[in-house]
Amino acid sequence: MGQHFLTDLNVARRIADTVDACSGIPVLEVGPGMGVLTQYILKKDREFKVVEIDFDSVPYLREHFPELGDNIIEGDFLQMNLQNVFDGRPFVLTGNYPYNISSQIFFKMLENKNLIPCCTGMIQKEVAERMAAAPGSKTYGVLSVLIQAWYDVEYLFTVDEHVFNPPPKVKSAVIRITRNEKTELGCDEQLFRRIVKTVFTMRRKMLRNGMKQILGKDSPMLEDSLFTKRPEQLSVQDYVELTKRVAAEIGG
Repeated sequence: MGQHFLTDLNVARRIADTVDACSGIPVLEVGPGMGVLTQYILKKDREFKVVEIDFDSVPYLREHFPELGDNIIEGDFLQMNLQNVFDGRPFVLTGNYPYNISSQIFFKMLENKNLIPCCTGMIQKEVAERMAAAPGSKTYGVLSVLIQAWYDVEYLFTVDEHVFNPPPKVKSAVIRITRNEKTELGCDEQLFRRIVKTVFTMRRKMLRNGMKQILGKDSPMLEDSLFTKRPEQLSVQDYVELTKRVAAEIGG
């Protein structure tokens, strides 16, 4: 599976402890592998399940962590109906996430934001930096805007490559993401996502270039000075306001 196994147990314990900030609700670990995090989460006396797609890991988990019992879900997290995991109750999402699908995991989290008030775990350092980036930063992008619309992102600590076997070619980072107070954005969410994804495909150019695909190249709205800015210069709230203006324009 191209996995890099965490071998530093102190780091594993620190990652497991990130779920403590989200107390009182169950925990779902994605991709437990050989159980390096699992062993510490089990000690927390929380309702706890794991989901694992690697069929070599599942028998290992059953043998070494019999206390998990029926709480090992064999399958693909990305294909799961998360409403069924804890009978519709909210839960903490955690794990040493596979780097090649970490962004997809977070988009799945966003689709289920009312079920997942808290998400923690380890990902590639560059992805963590993008998620936590502020407007104006070179790393601020689609993931930053879409996640920060609904969650507060904390970059907790960096993990060096030498604590893995085999060592990856990149550094890792541990993050905690906590739902903010918003229950709605106040704009068309589908259009909001479309605008954000469209303009960041041309992140080095003015907003005007990307927005032509949505407004049409002859739209008088494109003459507004706002559209001379680059995508990374707009805050989440700026994108909400832009979405409302665009909706009024194309709706009319």
